[in-house]
Amino acid sequence: MTAILHDMFSLGVPVAEKVLRPILVYFVLIIGLRLAGKRELAQLNPFDLVVLLTLSNTVQNAIIGDDNTVTGGVIGAATLLALNYVVVRYLYEHQTLERLIEGDANVLMADGKVLSDRLQEELITLAEFEAAAHKQGFASLDDVDQAILEPGGTICFMGKQPSHEAQRHSELLVRLDAIEARLAALSARE
Repeated sequence: MTAILHDMFSLGVPVAEKVLRPILVYFVLIIGLRLAGKRELAQLNPFDLVVLLTLSNTVQNAIIGDDNTVTGGVIGAATLLALNYVVVRYLYEHQTLERLIEGDANVLMADGKVLSDRLQEELITLAEFEAAAHKQGFASLDDVDQAILEPGGTICFMGKQPSHEAQRHSELLVRLDAIEARLAALSARE
């Protein structure tokens, strides 16, 4: 039993190496994903998903090294979580650096017209673009006035016309105003 516990918790590499490995891999992945483009982050097709899944398996050995202990795994995971916390907090206070790392938003559709060159630049097919619009409740791209690919990879669609709920709300306000006017007229008669 003691041998099993020793194998599970006794580190095979120095703690400093266990901390340094995830830090290096973290920054390599941040740079790699930035160079790969925004679509890798949110608008996943099956190929992108396979790449991200195999990427995590590929860098696993770079993070843990020759150490498969529970202690080593906890140190590696804690290092990644702590590093991410520090980086996110730092970037929150340094917007210019965040924009440099994440990039800027990219308009994919303006005034109801799809900007094909922008879709091509971001490697988003028209079918993927339409599917993203459908996920946000648009029946077709004809209902979309503007679409923006945010730095985090999300596509934000804005409709051409007020939504059904907004139209219904406006109609109700008009009716309430009419009722109010009638009540005022009735009150004036008395």
